[in-house]
Amino acid sequence: MRLQILSDLHLETESYRPEPAPGAELLVLAGDVDSTWAGMELFRGWPVPVVFVAGNHEFDGRDMNATWPLLRERCEDLGFTMLERQSLVLAGADGRRIRFVATTRWCDFNLFGDAQRERVLKAAGYFMKVQRSTIDGLPFDAAAVRIEALACRAWLEAELAKPAGDWDATVVITHFGPSFRSADPRYGAQPGTASFCNADDDLIPLADLWIHGHLHCRHDYQVRESGRQTRVVCNARGHGKRGEAEGYDGLFTVEV
Repeated sequence: MRLQILSDLHLETESYRPEPAPGAELLVLAGDVDSTWAGMELFRGWPVPVVFVAGNHEFDGRDMNATWPLLRERCEDLGFTMLERQSLVLAGADGRRIRFVATTRWCDFNLFGDAQRERVLKAAGYFMKVQRSTIDGLPFDAAAVRIEALACRAWLEAELAKPAGDWDATVVITHFGPSFRSADPRYGAQPGTASFCNADDDLIPLADLWIHGHLHCRHDYQVRESGRQTRVVCNARGHGKRGEAEGYDGLFTVEV
């Protein structure tokens, strides 16, 4: 199955017109499409099915628990399949069945281990203020994000541990990066990087392909462990005014 991958388009401020990739059988939107949700309209009537995983900015200025059903309703209206802590098996034109395992997978701030947690949480405060979200009326602060993140991690681990079923390959879709290897090279091992990547390296070998967004840079690397090979891909566009969109290929596809 050939997948077109887009994320971090930030259409609330960016001027960008997505186009269908020739030969793609499915479009994966890996979050941060438009914080206002208005730009999602560009994908209505897309020529192939659309799978959407929410990014953090889809919740800007909103209450988390109130927003999930509204966002799902919006996706249904647009004809998308929104996945959050859900799996879906789809068949490609070649007959191979692909399992999609998807969750936003919020950051748990464990990227650098317990010893660095205090420094990481201080840095995380900035990003939470930018997002301005609440959860049941209370601030969606770093502590609340961590609770949500650990629930995502537990679900993802359990789902990937299931015995082989009626699928030929597994694709994980998260918004947040699964490894320090996905860190933005502009910032490296700064505490703030733990707000963008998780230490899910132990889960990566359980998938054939792992798609993520959130980092405003592109990644395409292989993880080899125990005789298994996993491809990790991020095709985030980012902000043009910061030079992040330079050379961006919106027609990028992968085969799985």
